[in-house]
Amino acid sequence: MKIVVQRVTNSNVVVNEKIVGKCNKGLMLLIGFTHDDTSNDIDYMVKKVLNLRIFDDEKGVMNKSILDVNGNILSISQFTLYADTTKGNRPSYVNAAKSEYATKLYDEFNEKLKEHINVETGIFGAEMFVSLVNDGPITIILESRGGKGVK
Repeated sequence: MKIVVQRVTNSNVVVNEKIVGKCNKGLMLLIGFTHDDTSNDIDYMVKKVLNLRIFDDEKGVMNKSILDVNGNILSISQFTLYADTTKGNRPSYVNAAKSEYATKLYDEFNEKLKEHINVETGIFGAEMFVSLVNDGPITIILESRGGKGVK
């Protein structure tokens, strides 16, 4: 499981010319899954996202989490995070989880986040247009180990 975490002042996702999800001060997440990701990966990544200290404290030091600043999250599915470009110029997506399995994991991830924070989403599999204002800019890539002993 891979997540691109971006601290944003605002972001939104548009499908069929309609905003289907948005976030003001908070995080926009691009999330990709691979074949051997499990609920263990999801639990690990939910905890990591919620506790990642990338918001400024009173001294201007990145020392606060999304929970500390009462922010919210825009979660976007992004299978292309598992693109393999080692051979040729056309990316291969064989490492990305199949749609049915990835949808299940994406829904589980968002439901677990929603137990703690407001989360809006894009539409899995749809053509989406994503806009954001990256605050900082702060962009961090998180990766689990595909169910293999995530601690």
